[in-house]
Amino acid sequence: MFRSLCFVVVVAVAVVPQQTGRARKTVVSIQGREFLINGRPTYERRSYDGMKVQGLLFNSRMVQGIFDDRNAETRGRWNYPDGPWDPERNTREFIDAMPLWKAKGLLAFTVNLQGGSPEGYSRSQPWVNSSFEANGALRSDYMSRLERILDRADELSLVAIVGFFYQAQERRMDDAQSVMRAADAAADWLVDKGYTHVLVEVANEADNAGFKYDVVKPTGGAVPLIERLKERSKGKVRSPAGRLLVSTSLNGGRVPSDSLVNGVDFVLLHGNGVQNPARISEMVDETRTLPSYRGQPIVFNEDDHFDFGKPQNNMLAALRAYASWGYFDYRMAGERFDDGYQSVPVNWTISSPRKREFFELLSKVTGVDSR
Repeated sequence: MFRSLCFVVVVAVAVVPQQTGRARKTVVSIQGREFLINGRPTYERRSYDGMKVQGLLFNSRMVQGIFDDRNAETRGRWNYPDGPWDPERNTREFIDAMPLWKAKGLLAFTVNLQGGSPEGYSRSQPWVNSSFEANGALRSDYMSRLERILDRADELSLVAIVGFFYQAQERRMDDAQSVMRAADAAADWLVDKGYTHVLVEVANEADNAGFKYDVVKPTGGAVPLIERLKERSKGKVRSPAGRLLVSTSLNGGRVPSDSLVNGVDFVLLHGNGVQNPARISEMVDETRTLPSYRGQPIVFNEDDHFDFGKPQNNMLAALRAYASWGYFDYRMAGERFDDGYQSVPVNWTISSPRKREFFELLSKVTGVDSR
């Protein structure tokens, strides 16, 4: 259905990973249920309202940090209020905003090589946004933007959850082998750049019906692909694990299978569709009762429920269950440029009441507002 699209011609040379030899500042590791940064638990010794915060990884879904659109028919949708769409401006403003998030207690963000829906939720996705060519080769323009983001995150001691595949864009790839080739290339690139502050999310909501190839699906090749990336990076990352830490996520409200939990280094859950905060805690409990669960950290890295001023909300429910929580904010009907972190174009600053409410609660929970 995509053959009639008209594309902007952009010259992109396939990326050949090269060792940079650059010393990295930030190392993320896992010890039991806790995340550590540079050998120390996150939010060290912190608790909030009797709930343990130490070791958690509060995060935000910022997947459009390297977004672009190569479809000439849809590219104009993403124009800024004051000018045309510009992927370099988008990345530059993302990087400029990162210290603001860190100052409010955020320690991680998700950025995806194939983005997410720039409309929040979409029935069809005719735009073309991918760090991969159809044959699986990396695109130098995207990877250059990603490198700048990851370099700045390393300087700020922020953890990046780097997602590889997104359902509507994965369908544009030539075949399953191209998907495998892309996963290998992305993992090799992260390793060869020497990044030690990265967690890998192989696919965003891998059980979504929009995915085409079994190699990323939890009922197909997801576990073998996770194992492949772990083995491929083994002994090549300067971290306690000595390799990339790898997981994948499922649709909102779903608990992963026993085999999937057995294969991942950390468990990714999504809170989309979960209206009752009690269900958030139930998902965590159900995951921990799986026979294969061995004490990995549990991380929500996508949840579009807010109510941050109320005593009951999904974020606090995750905290009560000792699970990390991730903020997913998109521009809703009638909202404007300042609203949302997923809808393109993005104002990456803390620019809306909803953003401010999230970061205010995060500051209280993590204790940064009392320093």
